[in-house]
Amino acid sequence: MSPEQKAIEMGIEFPSIEPGYLNLCIKSGNQLFTSGHTSDIKGKLGSDLDVEQGYAAAKECAIKILQSVHSSHGTLDGLRVIKVLGCVNSTLEFTDQHLVINGASDLFHELYGKDGDGYHARSALGFASLPTGPAVEVEVIFEIKE
Repeated sequence: MSPEQKAIEMGIEFPSIEPGYLNLCIKSGNQLFTSGHTSDIKGKLGSDLDVEQGYAAAKECAIKILQSVHSSHGTLDGLRVIKVLGCVNSTLEFTDQHLVINGASDLFHELYGKDGDGYHARSALGFASLPTGPAVEVEVIFEIKE
């Protein structure tokens, strides 16, 4: 089953996305670069939210990214996940940013294969704050396979 078929089976929808102030997904050569996509879940990990809630927020970001990629590229198929950058709004004492960003990575692994096109490089970083207060912001680089 293709990544797009898997996403549809999981209930991920692909609404029409109107262009905004910034490009949510831009093609350069054979790569797609996404802007940072933020969670609707607000708050700070380590005080307001726990790892499970952060994981859900990261997964939400990944779904938004897939929607932007689909809107820009027309499909989720024929792609390889290259790099994931996860930014976690967290307290200074919180050290489980990597477990939070697993919410995004696990979705990419499920769609593209953990041992295949979903096996990606990743950074999971803690931030004192993120613009507008989301729990998580994620950006991704995809390769368009020839």
